[in-house]
Amino acid sequence: MLKKIVELYKRVMRRVTLVEITQEELRMAQLEKLKAESAADYAKSVVAYNEARIARLHKRISEYKAEEV
Repeated sequence: MLKKIVELYKRVMRRVTLVEITQEELRMAQLEKLKAESAADYAKSVVAYNEARIARLHKRISEYKAEEV
């Protein structure tokens, strides 16, 4: 039991290598890129939704104006 605790302590307290630090930074950059891509996809869908909404509202206005004549 004590041997396992000592091994765990050694693993936790060891120095992190530059490669490990760089790999973690790369992982974080990839995660941030995925988040940004998701946000861009969402923003594109909001733009498309509002474009369709604007077209629909313009059509309605034209229909209402035609009925007034």
